Amino acid sequence: MAKQTRLRCGSLFTARDDAAQKDQTIVVKDGVFAYVGPTQEAPPPSVGDEILDCSDLFVMPGLIDVHTHYAYGNAKTEEDIDLYASVEFRAIRGLYFAQQVLAAGYTSTCAPGDAGRVTLAIRDAIEAGLFKGPRITTAGPYITSRQGLTDWYPTWIGVPETSIGVLVRSTDEAIEAIRRQVKDGVDCVKIAMDGKLARENGDLVAAFNQEEMTAMVDEIHRLGKKAITHCRGREGTLYSAKAGVDLIFHASFMDNECLDAMLENGCAIGPTLTYLRNMIDFTMPTDAYHIKGRPKNSIVEYDTACENMLKAHKAGVPIMTGTDSGFAVTPYGEWHAKEIELFVKDVGMSPAAALQSATSVSAKMLRGGSKLGVIETGAKADMVVIEGNPLADVSILLDRKRFRHIIQGGEQIRIERTSYNPLQVSDFAMSFWSDLYTQERVAELFAKPKGLVARA
Repeated sequence: MAKQTRLRCGSLFTARDDAAQKDQTIVVKDGVFAYVGPTQEAPPPSVGDEILDCSDLFVMPGLIDVHTHYAYGNAKTEEDIDLYASVEFRAIRGLYFAQQVLAAGYTSTCAPGDAGRVTLAIRDAIEAGLFKGPRITTAGPYITSRQGLTDWYPTWIGVPETSIGVLVRSTDEAIEAIRRQVKDGVDCVKIAMDGKLARENGDLVAAFNQEEMTAMVDEIHRLGKKAITHCRGREGTLYSAKAGVDLIFHASFMDNECLDAMLENGCAIGPTLTYLRNMIDFTMPTDAYHIKGRPKNSIVEYDTACENMLKAHKAGVPIMTGTDSGFAVTPYGEWHAKEIELFVKDVGMSPAAALQSATSVSAKMLRGGSKLGVIETGAKADMVVIEGNPLADVSILLDRKRFRHIIQGGEQIRIERTSYNPLQVSDFAMSFWSDLYTQERVAELFAKPKGLVARA
């Protein structure tokens, strides 16, 4: 007889209901939930069963982040993302960081766009049982145009083959790139639907027109995969929604026409508020991001996005949790649960709805998602056991010390948090200074009179 694990729950949040249930027992067998229900109705224990007494703890499904880039390496620059680390090193590095994500209670993630086959390799190594890590759903490199994100180098450099993007110059090339990625084994395909090009009124220009977009999404769906787009602007969001993509990242400047198209075609949104909020809150005055005045723009985008997400949520659009982890401002394993906090604090969702976004709602984007993100008979036995009540305060999910058990497929996960040298891991770009040291700037920094700076 197969070994079973039994959990006696203090509070059980299944992600199917808004409230937690008391006096519940969970029985796990062969990596799935064999029983979930009242303790008095639970089947009797068998000899050799592992018993976990969680009678004073909160039990809920394993958390999900649908926007984690394992190839980025906590990058500070676009060059760090694309150029300096070999794709082989990125895969090994990404596996290490994937384990840190799992140790933060995130048992499943989606990696929407990475260089080469980096995350495909990480996914396959984890699924083969070679290493512990979150369940991964992954795309390949972004499909981009001359106006899209990831074509960010001058035309005389182009898009390196080690880039996170692949440049297409026609619909035919886009279709061929999609077919190639599907052959390589991707679960989804990501399209860079806008970049930096804006009209005089500030509206971002869509990187592909509606006809091109629809043709790409139709082909992705024909091949049995899910379609994802990056679009902050209204136009790209509208084209994506009309094409029927599965998940739109950001959608910050959507309008009612976009919302209607999303509802009609069943699109979900991953607003990625954590990335914006961290850029606003963490950027230092000497950072180039601050010097270029971008935090002010991010505040406008953040406030607009929060208003639009509440409107979309109330209308019935699925809102998924994702953080754009992989940048220096969103390091792996650190801020994933902040998205839940922001959904409650700044969007205005209820704690239960925010927790569902991070579990049962986000699971719909994952490969095999019908068996993930919930605690119910027949689902994969992924769960976290927490000290405290996140329905009362979702912020406690940011405290890794509160996670008493992280369970994936019925197995308890134990991953140590180790340190590393970022100068040997990701800080490869040759950016020696964060400021321009003119006489005037030096005088400002050191509070000295304007003029030549005296030598010591």
